[in-house]
Amino acid sequence: MRVYLTLVRRELGGFFASLIGYVIVAWVLLLLGLSFTDMLAKLNDDPHGLLTPLTELFYRTPYFWLILLLTVPVITMRSFAFEKWSGTYETLMTTPVGDAQVVLAKFTGTLLLYLLTWLPLFGCIAVVRYFTREPTLLDPWTTTSTFLGIFLIGCLYMSMGCFASALTRSQILAAMNSFVIGLGLFVLSLRSLVPAPEADWAAKVFSYISLIEHMEDFARGFVDTRPVVFYLSLTVFFLFLTLKVVESRRWK
Repeated sequence: MRVYLTLVRRELGGFFASLIGYVIVAWVLLLLGLSFTDMLAKLNDDPHGLLTPLTELFYRTPYFWLILLLTVPVITMRSFAFEKWSGTYETLMTTPVGDAQVVLAKFTGTLLLYLLTWLPLFGCIAVVRYFTREPTLLDPWTTTSTFLGIFLIGCLYMSMGCFASALTRSQILAAMNSFVIGLGLFVLSLRSLVPAPEADWAAKVFSYISLIEHMEDFARGFVDTRPVVFYLSLTVFFLFLTLKVVESRRWK
């Protein structure tokens, strides 16, 4: 466990030892600010908007999905690709640490940075709650379920990003691969918005994998075990693929 925590600290510290970590945080803060402005405009235009949880208004903005689609590839691109490019990968892998520890530590480090960038959202919600004096805007359970959704989606996208980074030594190529995989899943989610007969098996499949429908439930305070199992299963699957890619160096 001590080795694992040391690797996590090394991975997380690597972001802030260079400019990339601060750029990521600034980028997310910009998008959160734009999203906050957009939400205030909606609340001003709709006098009944205060009856809707602020978390539900937030996930409906395009900035929410931009944070997910554009930030994750930048965070994960350096996890393995940078190590290979800089020549520290072989040094790391020849130290007395297991391959699984390295994969889990890099996944955890990137996930912690991802969650750190979302913390200002609490401030945005608290500011609106303070000035409106409307308790429904900051319902504890709704806020918790929303961040649970953000966490689960982040787990999946971080695992996909780590997998993409493990495939190459180029950070740009790793970011592009991660973006394409994440965008593909997001596009499949849009298919569920097209009206279709409920008995259609394809409609049920697209509804099951729809990120948008999942976040809609989470933002309303509804936690269904099916999307939880979906995200955790795919996260484990991509981490398993990442582990096999890391172990493949022994086959060469």
